[in-house]
Amino acid sequence: MTRTLTLLGIESSCDDTAAAVVRARAGEAAEILSSEIRGQTALHEAFGGVVPEIAARAHAERLDAVVERALKVAGLGLGDLDGIAVTAGPGLIGGVLSGVMLARGLAAARGLPLMPVNHLAGHALTPRLTDGVGFPYLMLLVSGGHCQFLLVEGVDRFRRLGGTIDDAPGEAFDKTAKLLALPQPGGPAVEVEALLGNSKRFQLPRPLLDRAGCDMSFSGLKTALLRARDTIIAEKGGITVQDRRDLCASFQAAVAEVLATKTARALVLAGDGVQALAVAGGVAANKAIRAGLEAVAEKAGVPFLAPPLRLCTDNAAMIAWTGIERLRAGIAPSADFVARPRWPLDDQAPALLGSGKKGAKA
Repeated sequence: MTRTLTLLGIESSCDDTAAAVVRARAGEAAEILSSEIRGQTALHEAFGGVVPEIAARAHAERLDAVVERALKVAGLGLGDLDGIAVTAGPGLIGGVLSGVMLARGLAAARGLPLMPVNHLAGHALTPRLTDGVGFPYLMLLVSGGHCQFLLVEGVDRFRRLGGTIDDAPGEAFDKTAKLLALPQPGGPAVEVEALLGNSKRFQLPRPLLDRAGCDMSFSGLKTALLRARDTIIAEKGGITVQDRRDLCASFQAAVAEVLATKTARALVLAGDGVQALAVAGGVAANKAIRAGLEAVAEKAGVPFLAPPLRLCTDNAAMIAWTGIERLRAGIAPSADFVARPRWPLDDQAPALLGSGKKGAKA
């Protein structure tokens, strides 16, 4: 399919209500005509994590307005669209259903093709939207709910090389922040504290580095930090500002080393011909982690691609783009699909264990 395609994307898998319009012309870079996101941080702040029922209710209340705004910013109406793409999973099922039901209604009312999209595929294909990278490439998806290495071989061909068997890194950062009485979201708060800390003061573990392959674990690292904190409290009766900074720096260094080491192994497993190492997800914004990944890519002699943060975190532009990619690949749209809380991209790989607070891992 080579004609110009303009799609509305809808995303509601966790705690971001999003809609976007993306246009792609044959032989040209895709254009994001609009991308609207309404976060829910304030709604969940008092609970220390995302509450599925609150998230689903917020999506239901906000989706109409967000879609209307995305179309207005793009200067288009529903009649100007060639189709609608919507996240059909994985994620918090109440939120996913909210988006799916709206998309079905709009598609039916206007007779538009409807493309169900795997949220993870949206992340995995983002480097093609932003950088036009060719297949195959290695994607590290690292966020609050997911952490896995994907060899992206085609629009609908993903091979998982490894992933976390328990907490995702973003979840571990959030729990660390909570243990140290830092604000949420925890990732940015821990990173700020770590800048003034001594990363060598606490010898925290590097889980699974002694095990071959690309699987990771972050739950034990979080527990080790808890014990280090409790030891300081037992000795001093509390922790100082510098203690907290050193704990954050030591924790961040451990996560960065694990991700860098496992990424190097994943590149070897991916084999020759890999076009790039790409990263997506909110944790990719961490400067220490990003520097480690860039060093791995440079040593391996492959380009390092990190889309802008607004496209690394949950957004609807990646959903619209994935819908375009699938239509171009000849994959038929369908309104007859089931919203899914779990939806692995590589259904041949063994299921990853555990589920994060931001939704079940695939």
